[in-house]
Amino acid sequence: MRVLPLCMLVLALAGCSTQHTAPPTTESISTQAPATQVKAEPAARQAPATLYRNAEELVGKPFRDLGEVAGSVCQLSIQDPPPNLATARRQMQVRASQMKANAVLLHDCQMIRGLAGCYQQGICQGSALNVSHK
Repeated sequence: MRVLPLCMLVLALAGCSTQHTAPPTTESISTQAPATQVKAEPAARQAPATLYRNAEELVGKPFRDLGEVAGSVCQLSIQDPPPNLATARRQMQVRASQMKANAVLLHDCQMIRGLAGCYQQGICQGSALNVSHK
């Protein structure tokens, strides 16, 4: 019976010792030249998809429907600022861009109360489109 706790202690100590890394020494830090440091460039951001508010704007433009997209903003409590529908629309446009769409046809934006986890929520829905500009 005494062997089991002893074995568990040995295994725990062995597991902890394999994760230990030595801190860098001051010698290795001082030998690095500042010119060798590489600065990370910020990731390139995708431009959000163009927003079309009604279907008549697409008349005469060939397009392909890539699927539904949505954006939402949540107001957690009454003390938080109210949700902004412009932010929900922008989030929807970014999601469409991630689907390789260059446009979004807006279907609906609305404010909803009483959802689990949100005091009030702003939701926008639309269709991600790939519009040809010929």
